[in-house]
Amino acid sequence: MLGQVLLAASRSKLVRRSVSGLPLTRKVVDRFVAGESVEEARAAIERLRDAHLAVTVDHLGEETRDASAAAAVAKAYVTLLDALRPLGLGRGGEASVKLSALGQRFDDSLALDHARAICAAADANGSTVTLDMEDHTTVDSTLGILRKLREDFPSTGVAIQAYLFRSEDDCRELATEGSRVRLVKGAYREPATVAHQGKTAVDKAYVRCLRILMEGKGYPMVATHDDRMISITELLADRFGRSTGDYEYQMLYGIRTDRQEALAGAGHTVRVYVPYGDDWYGYFMRRLAERPANVAFFLRALGGK
Repeated sequence: MLGQVLLAASRSKLVRRSVSGLPLTRKVVDRFVAGESVEEARAAIERLRDAHLAVTVDHLGEETRDASAAAAVAKAYVTLLDALRPLGLGRGGEASVKLSALGQRFDDSLALDHARAICAAADANGSTVTLDMEDHTTVDSTLGILRKLREDFPSTGVAIQAYLFRSEDDCRELATEGSRVRLVKGAYREPATVAHQGKTAVDKAYVRCLRILMEGKGYPMVATHDDRMISITELLADRFGRSTGDYEYQMLYGIRTDRQEALAGAGHTVRVYVPYGDDWYGYFMRRLAERPANVAFFLRALGGK
């Protein structure tokens, strides 16, 4: 119930103004967001690199309403990727992109053009791009743009949200040679007509999708902080003959850093999802909705503890 309330709040302009205006909100946001500038993001990425962690960087923002705003987001990504080039991250440093921030809501072709420019900048670094998945109304458009991007940039990845009823079929279609798929549980408020409801149902859907990806020929990117899901991943990897280089774990910046480092120390590729930028509100609220422990952290910070 709390998660549903927070997801609703993530789209409320009134709550956004209230939360953003709290003096101590910044203290909590800093746990989940790597900063507002390219320089701050780069510094965070260097720290993660030195800890032997890979990264995927998200310039925060979504649902742009006009072409100039979409162009500004694309330019911000290209600027960031250019700034990261001297670090020599290669495949250890990619970009995560929300197509709605590039104009998807009003012009698919515009979003595709901007995504191509970002993919080209990533390719110049020896890296790649993964398309984030947003609410269920965008899935067909996102997968269509993915297919077009892969014509020139075949390593472009995509996120699939396990809680959608359609996701098992999407995973089967995507589990092909060289296909990079990030599997997440889902972080949007979706109706019962299109998505599983409740933790148990979503967990079971995640395992079904995970099995499809691990059994397939692609490259699964297992986005989870759940120790049980990590154990299941290891069992499936063993069952289907996958080595530690045949899949990776992905975790969020600021969450379970000890687990991230332990997995990397055991030889796994662990990629940290690093968000930066000043449009952090929607991202921040979805992180609170995902884990009650994050809400407790927020409340303790507001109390000055």
